[in-house]
Amino acid sequence: MMDETLRFILRHGYTVLAVWVFVEQFGFPISSIPLLLAGGALAGSGNLNLAWVVIFPVAGSLLADTLWFEIGRFKGSRVLNLLCRISLEPDSCVRNTENLFARRGAKALVVAKFVPGLSVAAPPLSGMLGMRISRFLLFDGLGAIAYVGSFVALGYVFSEQLEAMAQIALGLGVGLLVLLLASLVFYVAWKYVQRQRFLRTLRVNRITAEELKRKIDAGEEFSVVDLRHSMDFEADPNTIPGAFYLPSEELEQRYQEIPPDRELILYCT
Repeated sequence: MMDETLRFILRHGYTVLAVWVFVEQFGFPISSIPLLLAGGALAGSGNLNLAWVVIFPVAGSLLADTLWFEIGRFKGSRVLNLLCRISLEPDSCVRNTENLFARRGAKALVVAKFVPGLSVAAPPLSGMLGMRISRFLLFDGLGAIAYVGSFVALGYVFSEQLEAMAQIALGLGVGLLVLLLASLVFYVAWKYVQRQRFLRTLRVNRITAEELKRKIDAGEEFSVVDLRHSMDFEADPNTIPGAFYLPSEELEQRYQEIPPDRELILYCT
């Protein structure tokens, strides 16, 4: 498998590295790591230029991220929710991305490259938050260089070992491919079952907007807690009349402020 990857890159040159990373960063479920390792190995054996092996995929990554940045700036949270809805962790994708930005600011763009899901969600979130394009390009570029450079460097340093691994993989033949595909199918199925269990639990405990409106009109006593992340609240400060705003990231420190003697209704993004 690695041997075929090496031949593929040799035939198509640096362009395939840029295109592959662009497609990955645009949200397609593929990994550029094998190609970056192979590119580094080919640079280590003198078949490719090391600088171009890094520059081309970094350029592909920046192009995809800049497009998402502009989409996020004009479309807002809708595009972020769309990206996370199609991920394997849709219930935590938005929250994890927002928490990472809340802790690290623009520096999160450097870290996000190494976190599946967040690497695609971070650029549109940056645009949604109104980050300056110059600041975005600086930190996103550093993240792309760190991500691409680390795997290219691994391939460069361990080029001989990668060739040996390629020979072993070729020896295993179809059996290795079947094992990898079976592992992927099992992982996706496990995530799907987890999510269905989670959604069944939510359905039992949910209240619709119409049901809440009827309770408000009837004058029932209850407390509504707005748990939206501070970034979501800043983007859309409208809330349910009478709701108590308590950002979810502050819940552990401020939970005592929630009235304990009433029915509690929580809502978030």
